[in-house]
Amino acid sequence: MNGTLVGPLTFGSVEPNSGLKNALGKNRADVIADISASGIKGRGGAGFPTGVKWNLAAAAKDDRKFVVCNADEGEPGTFKDRVILSEYADLVFEGMTIAGYAIGATQGIVYLRGEYSYLRALLEAVLEKRRQQNLLGEDILKKKGFHFDIAIRMGSGAYVCGEETALIESLEGHRGEPRNRPPFPVDTGFMGHPTVVNNVETLAWAACILAKGPEWFKKIGTEKSTGLKLFSVSGDCARPGVYEFPMGITIAQLLKEVGGENAKAVQVGGASGRIVPAKEFERTLAYEDIPTGGSIIVLGPQRDMLHVARNFMEFFVEESCGQCTPCREGTQKLLEGIELLEQGKCSTRYLHELCALGETMQLASKCGLGQSAPNAFLSIVQHFREELMGRNNLIPAGKE
Repeated sequence: MNGTLVGPLTFGSVEPNSGLKNALGKNRADVIADISASGIKGRGGAGFPTGVKWNLAAAAKDDRKFVVCNADEGEPGTFKDRVILSEYADLVFEGMTIAGYAIGATQGIVYLRGEYSYLRALLEAVLEKRRQQNLLGEDILKKKGFHFDIAIRMGSGAYVCGEETALIESLEGHRGEPRNRPPFPVDTGFMGHPTVVNNVETLAWAACILAKGPEWFKKIGTEKSTGLKLFSVSGDCARPGVYEFPMGITIAQLLKEVGGENAKAVQVGGASGRIVPAKEFERTLAYEDIPTGGSIIVLGPQRDMLHVARNFMEFFVEESCGQCTPCREGTQKLLEGIELLEQGKCSTRYLHELCALGETMQLASKCGLGQSAPNAFLSIVQHFREELMGRNNLIPAGKE
């Protein structure tokens, strides 16, 4: 995997702290209105409208509110947030401060992936410099009554803590397990107080939107998927790295840019995403077509798709928190089925049963981990069934 930044990012063209200065010149409602007008949706993959989330938290009645930056970048094939934190930490903290002002919070928390511990000293230094410049602390930029500061807390490498309620449980010192919803974090979040949880990239774009205006962001991308997006590109391509593209770019266009035109498939959205075969490369990377948190894994013509399915399923078996039966048992059963396919001992009937199990997991699992765990397997069966049947000599139903 290559974490190289390919080309300049829009983030570098934004005057430092101009977004925060503009925000503090507005009332809180107008700041949220700008975010809503831009059309930005969460860049972590869920795609929930950021303006709606901020508005719900702002409307909640509580003296204590929190802004949490989800920097627990645990999705396989995703490394864009690491680059943002390494190169543009100031912009992320600026976005958190704007969110704090907008919802009425006084405390921000960066939940940093355990494997990114080497970034902590850098981030702490940036935070301290911002305090010295009155960009954090009391009466920020002489705005009377606006107090906001940011602390960093470390994760411990649990994939499920990328889910916002499991992240909050972890922050509170508990085992990282998803909560039942409702209530939602915007009402009852960290320590029972209203909490906004946003992805690293979302917060960086929020600062850009307040600096450049919502119309600037809205005119990029598509009507339903506005703005720019960072993509982590890895796998069988000539130029892996982190790229910035407008929302709505086709997979074919992206592959041309990264030198992966001969791919047989692309895994969009990491392990929890889906396989897109070559015949569908004209589809777009957008919330109305193929949504993604930014991971693009290019699979060349030599790749064994069954091995790809096994690799992802082994990951989910390991990372399932075990709280709900569909995910805990389902991931293990799917992995066993993949092993039978590898051995040429899986009947067509049993393959149908495995697919039915996967669909049940998508509906019945408690959180996004279990709901998305079958995605890669199901899309591989859908699009590469002939490869599975030919290589593994599937036993016809009734002959097993």
